[in-house]
Amino acid sequence: MTGPAPEDTQAGGTPVAEVLRRGEMTVHGRIAGSSNATLLVTCELSDEELLAVYKPARGERPLWDFPSGLHRREVAAFVLSELLGWGIVPETVERDEGPFGPGSVQRFVPEDGTSHYFTVLEDEVWHPALRTFATFDVVANNADRKSGHVLLAEDRLWAIDNGLAFHTHPKLRTVIWDFAGDPLPEGAAADLRAFAQSGADDLAALLDDREIEATLARARALADAGTLPEPDGERDWPPYPWPLV
Repeated sequence: MTGPAPEDTQAGGTPVAEVLRRGEMTVHGRIAGSSNATLLVTCELSDEELLAVYKPARGERPLWDFPSGLHRREVAAFVLSELLGWGIVPETVERDEGPFGPGSVQRFVPEDGTSHYFTVLEDEVWHPALRTFATFDVVANNADRKSGHVLLAEDRLWAIDNGLAFHTHPKLRTVIWDFAGDPLPEGAAADLRAFAQSGADDLAALLDDREIEATLARARALADAGTLPEPDGERDWPPYPWPLV
């Protein structure tokens, strides 16, 4: 499940992150079904060109329980995935400029439009990867892991739409409860402890101090528990997102 570090991932001879960060952006249209502005774009730098998903900050719908700046949480999810060494979030960068202002830009993964969590769950070959997703979402405190946010593309699974995450209060809402009570994936506890000891400096520009400390605390607690949590029946909101897909 591990993937390459962002600057090692190449688009031709140029790192993907560099093309996303500096490439000239052309907007092709809005991606249907998104509650916030989500645009399909091309990023072109020299002779390198990438399809990407651009989420401008000005297109975010205000939420009562999350501050503005969800695009930074998209980037933080990618950074967390890389810090853990799991490589499950497509390359994602923050841009200070774009056709509609600052926002996140994520490499577009070419899936076929039919795969999502409930379809890949039927094939046990994907269960180890899905346990990794479940582990990741606990640490990120993902409040919106819908089935459609799990994509099968490039012969592997990807976690997308990670903006509703990293809150300081428990807000885990996910469809991935089928592995509740299972042991963590092999090696995950060691990865979580290494991350918790690092101080997560790479997240400092994306999250505030309280959010970072809460993320580190969740990583430590999950590593100590050694198992994936069960849904919390004491909470006053459901543990599933809506809609499920």
